[in-house]
Amino acid sequence: MKQIVVLGGGLVGRVMARDLALEKDLAVTVAERDPATLARLRAEGLTTLPLDFTDDAAIRKAIAPADVVVGSAPGHMGLRILRLVIEAGKPYADIAFMPEDFLQLDALAKARGVTAVVDCGVAPGLSNLLCGRAEHEFDSVETMLILVGGLPKRRLWPYEYRVVFSGVDVIEEYLRPARWVENGTLVTKPALTDIEPVELPVVGSVEAFNTDGLRSLAQTLHAPNMKEKTLRWPGHVEKMRMLRETGFLSLEPLDIGGAKVRPYDVTTKLLFDAWRLPEGEADLTVMRVQVTGVLKGARTTWTWDLYDEADPATGFHSMARTTGFPCAVVARMLARGELARPGVNPPELLAGDDRFFTRMMDELRARGVTVAKSVS
Repeated sequence: MKQIVVLGGGLVGRVMARDLALEKDLAVTVAERDPATLARLRAEGLTTLPLDFTDDAAIRKAIAPADVVVGSAPGHMGLRILRLVIEAGKPYADIAFMPEDFLQLDALAKARGVTAVVDCGVAPGLSNLLCGRAEHEFDSVETMLILVGGLPKRRLWPYEYRVVFSGVDVIEEYLRPARWVENGTLVTKPALTDIEPVELPVVGSVEAFNTDGLRSLAQTLHAPNMKEKTLRWPGHVEKMRMLRETGFLSLEPLDIGGAKVRPYDVTTKLLFDAWRLPEGEADLTVMRVQVTGVLKGARTTWTWDLYDEADPATGFHSMARTTGFPCAVVARMLARGELARPGVNPPELLAGDDRFFTRMMDELRARGVTVAKSVS
């Protein structure tokens, strides 16, 4: 029996662990630091392990018995944990939204013979896979556009938003400068800029704005124009711009009555409480990936649209489903020796493998995550 260790048992880690635990030939252990989360996981029949993610020695000990490690820790821990897993020689599937360039560890992974699949969620993740597939199939590619967002199904004032993955990573999206490729040149602008209305199937009108979601695609693919934008219900972005520009998200301490207080800590505490998705309330995930180029000599556009809602049968949030299932599929393939490509691999590097691409799309469809493709 193969041993799987999942690092992090939050919204997404829980989905991955429960999905993997359905397989009789996989023994799953979830390592998590929060006692309440550990208790919930145990109540659901999962094996758990208390783990302090700031302790490198503890992480090494936790992953020592693993045949495969699955990463679901917050992004700011991602690169450090990736290095520890590679140094331990363990195959790895990870969803961490790490700010650093994870490809800097590619040589180390190849030297250790480790297959690490990173940014393996919905976006980054499935979006990368679709873009990579288009580049594999097209004669040449001109533009790639990714639009993606996790939204509450029920819109409520004032923010019309609920946190459906790591709250820290949500704020990071609003702070980290956005990078994209324009006419072959890397362009950088502040996040939350270039707000534009978008009409999409089922959800209707949403707002798209710049975030740093392009990530490895800017290095690994070759379209002269590539951009990723995040989607929110109209009005949310302007509120977040106001908070950021006023300093509510500043990391610089203020002196308040003799006490040093970081505005970021106060603001995120208030926001995360206000954004918490109430028990039983549904969220949805919407994504459009559009690639234009030349295919068999003709100018062609491929458009993939994803729309997904929370699953009332399992209680899984939509963002957790669409993020967690791709990573769980990869973890299964690693455990069974069906995927071996030493190095640090974002999904677009695997897209040219017909067997891998078909397997991923089939497995997602079997879990109710469907992507509709149109050609024009």
